Amino acid sequence: MSQKIEHTGIITHIDEKIVQVMIIQKSACSDCHAKAACSASDMDEKIIEAVNTGGNYKVGERVMLTGETSMGFLAVLLAFVIPFLLILLSLFILRSYTDNEALSGTISLSVLVPYYIILSLFNKKLKKKFQFHIEKEISN
Repeated sequence: MSQKIEHTGIITHIDEKIVQVMIIQKSACSDCHAKAACSASDMDEKIIEAVNTGGNYKVGERVMLTGETSMGFLAVLLAFVIPFLLILLSLFILRSYTDNEALSGTISLSVLVPYYIILSLFNKKLKKKFQFHIEKEISN
């Protein structure tokens, strides 16, 4: 059974193939009663591009964005886990060859440059993999 990521949002722009939807991303504590006294509560507006399935949508309409949870896992893997492992692995390897910690750290961090360049070369392929779909919001 596949689980879905769901966000409600408002359509801001419509093209032939893409619908741009603004969502409000909240931190877990943004609904807390003490949020006014705490600096941890934050909200951020994001524009998400969704596939236009030819539905009858209008700018300003509230819609539901849906995507597979596997998209989230893959995004975390590509953005955080693999780079962390690359830094850690290169740091351990370089430390065995040199006693200069600054050099080892600098080279380990520079390993991320080719990683992100390679990742950017696959941008079109990744965009196809990370697609959100749009559905009309069901009113109660």
